[in-house]
Amino acid sequence: MKIVKEGVVCRESGVGEKSAACDIRYSAQDYPSASDTRHPKRDTRSFDTRPPTPNVRFKTLLATAFLLAATTLSAQDIVIRDATILTITHGKIEHGSILIHGGKIAAVGANDRVTAPANATVIDAAGKFVMPGIIDTHSHTAVEGSVNEISLPNSGMVRIGDVLNNEDIDVYRQLVGGTTTALILHGSANPIGGQSQIVKWKWGHPVSEWPIADAPRTIKFALGENPKSSNFRPPPGIPAQYPQTRMGVEEVIRQSFTDAKDYLARWDDYDARKKRGENPIPPRRDLLMETMADILRGKIDVHSHCYRADEIMMLLNLSDEQGFKIRELQHVLEGYKVAKEIAAHGVGGGTFIDWWGFKAEAADAIPYNVALMTRAGVLTSVNSDSGELARHLNQDAAKAMKYGGLSEEEALKLCTLNGAKQLRLDHRLGSIDTGKDADLVIWTGHPLSAYSRVETTFVDGEIVFDRQRDLAARAQMATEKKDRLKKEADDEAKNKKSGRPGKSDDEAKPEVTNE
Repeated sequence: MKIVKEGVVCRESGVGEKSAACDIRYSAQDYPSASDTRHPKRDTRSFDTRPPTPNVRFKTLLATAFLLAATTLSAQDIVIRDATILTITHGKIEHGSILIHGGKIAAVGANDRVTAPANATVIDAAGKFVMPGIIDTHSHTAVEGSVNEISLPNSGMVRIGDVLNNEDIDVYRQLVGGTTTALILHGSANPIGGQSQIVKWKWGHPVSEWPIADAPRTIKFALGENPKSSNFRPPPGIPAQYPQTRMGVEEVIRQSFTDAKDYLARWDDYDARKKRGENPIPPRRDLLMETMADILRGKIDVHSHCYRADEIMMLLNLSDEQGFKIRELQHVLEGYKVAKEIAAHGVGGGTFIDWWGFKAEAADAIPYNVALMTRAGVLTSVNSDSGELARHLNQDAAKAMKYGGLSEEEALKLCTLNGAKQLRLDHRLGSIDTGKDADLVIWTGHPLSAYSRVETTFVDGEIVFDRQRDLAARAQMATEKKDRLKKEADDEAKNKKSGRPGKSDDEAKPEVTNE
């Protein structure tokens, strides 16, 4: 990519790399609750008192340099000039331009309709394509440790947002594939899992800057083999965790909502007695029941792992019975069998285009599932559930044109606007429209072609991946690696000659500790 400013051609440099030893940092975000006025908030401070390792110090310096360079550019107005723009919502613009100002799309249209402000950075994108950032509605990337709190059938009180790691190299690799936004989900070991987190992949930024401020709260449900532990049995003498059957999975979900309604009734009774001037003892606060109550209030969106048609219908019927809303069915490989029922409930579906047969409940999966659900009126997206697949969701979207005959625009929506709607963020994401976030991707060719690759990825108007910068940084890092290896060899030779233990000069320095 060439960046042209005031007639000068310049190239950026920088790259992401994962070290073998990561300095783990945790970040927490407090979520609003209906009971926040009654109870103190959870302590969400982050603590890390360990000294950084040399590898981490190097990564920190690299990320800081990358961030400073990107922030300098993002603070300026940027114009992407002379590209083929795939707007998603209002067709294709040949020889079009996009003005980015303050992290937002300030203008989009034909070249002669978009004026570059004075001192704006102009990116020449002639012969290239621009589309919105890809949205992955099923990710487990950047989760530090296990994605499952497996100890209880309902672990809705835990939060994935508390254990995100900004050093996961898969984040950078997904930016290379054009993915800019993800729903990071709890695992599927429980009928009701933990609360999930919607983020933007802001590589080089602290984890605290990843969550989208006005994104809805979400939670993971799961049906089928995983929550009933079909593929895991404890060793002899260790009792199996409940549930162990599909009917047990249904009972866990039903009982959890029954308990939540009782919990709400106790608080309603307490509030009523307070209004009458009494001095009652408040009910005991329960974080799990607060979560379930917020689902009933419509303050938390349910995304449910599922495969089989009978289980899909069970959950739809149970939502009617208990009065909660399902936002999206995840995987939903047999969705084509009950697509009309899913559409009638206003539930979306996020699926794989051609994964099948990898376990018993995936045996009836077909590649036409996406097209059949779309034709039935189901808001459908393709998602990854994989750090690797998230790098080429554009290709999964393209397959829907072959398997089911979706149009180019319908296929593009599968990995952009439809996911934004499922996350209730289509007012900000998913298309190239004035006023939306400047999450944009420049491609060498049409993004639905397997021969195209990403040149540049923007998140909130900031360049978070640039191919030329990446290539330049590879050479720099190769040189540094060579220099470090030479220094290590020289130190070892020097120590061997002097009879000292074989420590390098860096390793021989006093250890820094924190009390």
